[in-house]
Amino acid sequence: MTLSVNLAARLGALIVGGVLLQITALSQLTFFGASADLSPLVVASVGLLAGAEYGAVVGFAIGLMIDLTLLQTLGVSSLLFTLIGYFAGRYGEVRDPTAPLAPLAAGAGATLAATAGYSIVQMMLGVNAPVSALLVREIMVTVLLNTLLAIPVFMIVRRVLRSELPKEVLPRKPRSARAGRIRPI
Repeated sequence: MTLSVNLAARLGALIVGGVLLQITALSQLTFFGASADLSPLVVASVGLLAGAEYGAVVGFAIGLMIDLTLLQTLGVSSLLFTLIGYFAGRYGEVRDPTAPLAPLAAGAGATLAATAGYSIVQMMLGVNAPVSALLVREIMVTVLLNTLLAIPVFMIVRRVLRSELPKEVLPRKPRSARAGRIRPI
C-alpha cells in the first residue's frame, strides 16, 4: 500500500479526530471509576487494516499529539503507541484482519499494553504515584470498556480508509451472493 495524498488526509483526519474526541468527550465520561481510551483502539485498527508501518506512524502521531495537548512527559505515549501500532500491524499481516474476533483481541491487547505500559514507564521515570489494587482495577475496567468499543471503532476506521485499503482487508460477500444465485447444499 503506497501513501497517497488521499490516504494521508484520511489518516490525518483519524489522528486529529480521535485525539480531540478522546480529550474533549470520552475522558469526561467515567464508568466504574475508569474512562474509555479511544487512542489505542484507533492505532490498533489502523495497524490491523493498513499494516505495521502505517500503524507505527499513526501510533507515533497520536502519542505525540496526546503528550503535547495534555502536557505529559514527552515521548512516553509516542513510544507506547508506536509499539502498539507496529505489533497490531504485524498481527494483521499474520492473521486475517477481517476475522470477527481480530478487532476484539487487538483492542484488548492494545489497551492493556497502553495502560499498563504507561504506568510502568511512569514508575521507571520516578513519578511519585501510589500503586495499589485500585490501579489494577482501573486498568481492567478500561480494558473491558475498550474491548466493548473495539468493534465500532474498527468499523469506523475501516469505513474511513475503505477506498485506500487493499482488497484483502475489505469485507467479503458470501460466494452465493456474489454469483447472484443461491446454490443448493
